[in-house]
Amino acid sequence: MSEQVTVTTGTPDTGNSAPRRRGRPGYDLEAVLRVAVEVFNERGYDGASMEDLSKRLGIAKSGIYHHVSGKEELLRLALDRALDALWEAAERARTLEAPAIVRLETLVRDAVAVLDARLPYVTLLLRVRGNTEVERAALARRRAFDALVASLVEEAERDGDIRADIDPKLTARLLFGTVNSIVEWYRPGNSAASLADAVCTIAFDGLRVRK
Repeated sequence: MSEQVTVTTGTPDTGNSAPRRRGRPGYDLEAVLRVAVEVFNERGYDGASMEDLSKRLGIAKSGIYHHVSGKEELLRLALDRALDALWEAAERARTLEAPAIVRLETLVRDAVAVLDARLPYVTLLLRVRGNTEVERAALARRRAFDALVASLVEEAERDGDIRADIDPKLTARLLFGTVNSIVEWYRPGNSAASLADAVCTIAFDGLRVRK
């Protein structure tokens, strides 16, 4: 997560939402999407094929095309699951009537909750490299999210609640770099609240015992 862009109010509009199609019994869009994300995370989006998805689902490729136009639409739907949830958290933090440091900590806690609830989707988002139009759109939304985090850090610095000798964009990257690294080892079922407490304690209070 890097590179500052202009942040608009609320969640950026992707402008490419498609109407949901009725699925066959036992193979609704949710089931197809869930399996697609599993395969994308295992093989990489570029390395996964519709044939891989049909084998994992145990249905013909035509059964998948009944729900979506193809692999790229599945990717867009999956990335939006992660991004929409993160932007909902960002909007809550942005509109919260509290000092910037409180809004920033709230956003970190909510981001950990999103990771817990939508771990496969966030994992896929963090592996996007911008090789397709869908990936580039997702990266643009991520950069806008990063810019909002940096703006909260900068405001907290002005308030005197965060040390001002570190660049706000760097602080934002380090802070959410810590959050993002959780996908590499976290398993749902653990206490997301305790994990958020640990992240916020280390990030906002530090590790050193004050004597």
